[in-house]
Amino acid sequence: MTAAKPVINNELARRIFMGRQGLCSVPTLPQTKEELRELIHQLGFVQLDSIRTVERAHHMILFARNHNYKPEHLRQLHEDDRHVFEHWTHDAAIIPTEFYPHWRRRFDFAEQRLRERWKKNRPTVTEEGSEVGFEEMMGKVLSHVKKTGPTLSRDLKKKSSGKKTGKTGWWEWHPSKTALEFLWRTGDLSVTRRDGFQKVYDLSARVIPTDVRRRKIQSMDSFVDWSCSNALDRLGFATPTELAAFWGSIKSAEAKSWCETRKGKRLVEVLIENADGSVNPTFVKPELLDQIAELPEAPDRIRVLSPFDPVIRDRKRLLKLFDFDYRIEIFFPEAKRQYGYYVFPLIEKDRLIGRIDMKSERTNNALHIKGLWLEQGVKYSKTRQKRLLAELNRHAKFVGMSKVTFENNYLKIH
Repeated sequence: MTAAKPVINNELARRIFMGRQGLCSVPTLPQTKEELRELIHQLGFVQLDSIRTVERAHHMILFARNHNYKPEHLRQLHEDDRHVFEHWTHDAAIIPTEFYPHWRRRFDFAEQRLRERWKKNRPTVTEEGSEVGFEEMMGKVLSHVKKTGPTLSRDLKKKSSGKKTGKTGWWEWHPSKTALEFLWRTGDLSVTRRDGFQKVYDLSARVIPTDVRRRKIQSMDSFVDWSCSNALDRLGFATPTELAAFWGSIKSAEAKSWCETRKGKRLVEVLIENADGSVNPTFVKPELLDQIAELPEAPDRIRVLSPFDPVIRDRKRLLKLFDFDYRIEIFFPEAKRQYGYYVFPLIEKDRLIGRIDMKSERTNNALHIKGLWLEQGVKYSKTRQKRLLAELNRHAKFVGMSKVTFENNYLKIH
């Protein structure tokens, strides 16, 4: 007779997930640069995004977990200490440098995929009146970086002009920009720093520490094992699809095979209760079941999350665990937006309670609040209002604004 699967109730499931993603730690503790490094390692990666209505995504993700976070520490970890590097997961991200050897597999995958796209589009470059093949363009760009050192895409724009292919997307960038991105995605170049938010590229040999670059490349089986095991450490519990999606490095079928071959040994299959009371079969490491009773609760305060926060990123998981249906509406015409251009989720303890539309108005030195939408059943009590205003003041201070202002002089609730 098959033993019944353990059931993890919804409250514990949220606590497990939030704890693994750094949201159950005390956010008011002092934070050293080394502790920031440890936090990034705990998260696995921190997504980057260029939009800065309040502050850029990576800074907001880290600030949500510790209100003493210093962006200068992140700059030092990246540019001076080389303890983190910038590359691709499901999107551009800051990643612990110790993970760099695992990215060599990704470089190979990226080269194969991008070369296939190149064969379809056949981009060419017009240089001094003659066409130059893209392979030759990449060679020219790589030689330029080798000779001159750190390079921005704008440094190369005057050297060539593009010939349009009639296509849209990645290959429609300026040809030298496309070459730089190809060389970065495939490992020849690394991002040595950011100028504003523009990537500054250099040879990986001059950016990534030698001992890290020389580590032996893994077999494919070892790479899948690392990807799944480390994703599960950071999710707490996961389906094969969720494991594959975490790093964006492997296929769901590979994650499914990994789970099946380890079930009953390194993995236990459990049932996770969703917010609506239904249950889903999923996998955990056995030691988690022994740790559940000691898991800390999330801090009893309201926090603003970035739309790119790792707790928010997987929308299906978010909806199942928190009953919170979220989408970013920046790509929707204004008339079709339900909330606003760039609206931030609000979390109170372990519950997502609403969303807020706010932006840094630097000319007025103010964090300006345009609207607040609370979830059904969430009351705007005096205690909750006080908590929210405290969080808004923390954010205003973090982004260098001296005050918090409200649309029409009051905080709207829809």
